[in-house]
Amino acid sequence: MSEYKAEIYSNFHATNKADQYTHPDYYLMDELLTDEHKLIRNMVRDYVKKDLSPYIEDMAQQAKFNYAMVKQLGEIGCFGPQLPTQYGCGGMDYITYGIMMQELERCDSGVRSTASVQGSLVMYPIYKFGSEEQKQKYLPKLAKGEWLGCFGLTEPNHGSNPAGMTTNIRNAKDGKHVILNGAKMWISNSPYADVAVVWAKNEEGKIKGVIVERGMEGFSTPETHNKWSLRASATGELVFNDVKVPVENILPGVEGLKGPLTCLNSARYGIAWGAIGAAMDCYDTALRYSKERIQFGKPIAAFQLQQKKLAEMLTEITKAQLLTWRLGVLMNDGRATPAQISMAKRNNVDMALTIARNARQMLGGMGITGEYSIMRHMMNLESVVTYEGTHDIHLLITGMDITGENAFS
Repeated sequence: MSEYKAEIYSNFHATNKADQYTHPDYYLMDELLTDEHKLIRNMVRDYVKKDLSPYIEDMAQQAKFNYAMVKQLGEIGCFGPQLPTQYGCGGMDYITYGIMMQELERCDSGVRSTASVQGSLVMYPIYKFGSEEQKQKYLPKLAKGEWLGCFGLTEPNHGSNPAGMTTNIRNAKDGKHVILNGAKMWISNSPYADVAVVWAKNEEGKIKGVIVERGMEGFSTPETHNKWSLRASATGELVFNDVKVPVENILPGVEGLKGPLTCLNSARYGIAWGAIGAAMDCYDTALRYSKERIQFGKPIAAFQLQQKKLAEMLTEITKAQLLTWRLGVLMNDGRATPAQISMAKRNNVDMALTIARNARQMLGGMGITGEYSIMRHMMNLESVVTYEGTHDIHLLITGMDITGENAFS
């Protein structure tokens, strides 16, 4: 970074130091939160500002995953905060979980991905569908960040249609193991994961969940390189070549697509909150920049077109906040439907992408540089709009829910 650019960047943040712990709250949404919600939000926000934000741009530029943050995220309770305390988890509600994901994604979508994969796609299925022995063995270590986990569903030839998966398990001759073969791809956390919750078809063609541990012979996790998105997050493959997995590692409580789709509902809920965090950061950056950038003798914030962009950003963020808060209440009550979660995920990620693009325009040329977070958010969100159900797939989920007609078959 040049001395000139470093000075601009330093001044930009220093002059707005008083605002760095604020967030857009045009409809006074804080009044709907408990003191505990706000306390936890501030704790996560402080951690992000101190331990992640100063380094996240370099991590993204270098495509480097900061493994040290796994232990840190565990220490502040970001892994499975909505799961029971008896397994070393937080025992908190879904709004708390959402707030945590929001604050992590204000920093970077990849940071939030690390946490939501661990909590919703690894810990949640073990809690929901696992045996008591599995819960006791895995959940405390995953909650503390002592172990990192990943979730294996997507395959090279089966993305939006997971029912077509070819990864399979067959019974071993000893009756104590199953033999796992196949491959998964686009797997967050996989290059560093200690355990993987993998979905595979058994000899009867029924989908089962299997817990695979690093070190099992025939199991490898090659890393995916040359990404333009989620560069601060580790992505890779899961490759299984006659991997012997103990039968006690099979999740006993579920069969069929209900298993992985239930997990994805929890993760998509977190994404709906997380996307607001990315949008908040882009909006906040654009707002502050517009007050400082002088053109034609006045701040660009004084021009109508810039005010239009900012007003529309704030409007969309506010609508998304109301959507996710209500969804959080329904989640707490056990009444949220998969279609409602799909609507929130689709709407909020699309909203965040639009805000990132408009915010980038407001910063002009500076908007494409690493001195500001907007371009990084924009690239990250191009992955978020695709994974865990694409933008179009979620549209069709809503369409099927309101019409009763299945567009997928």
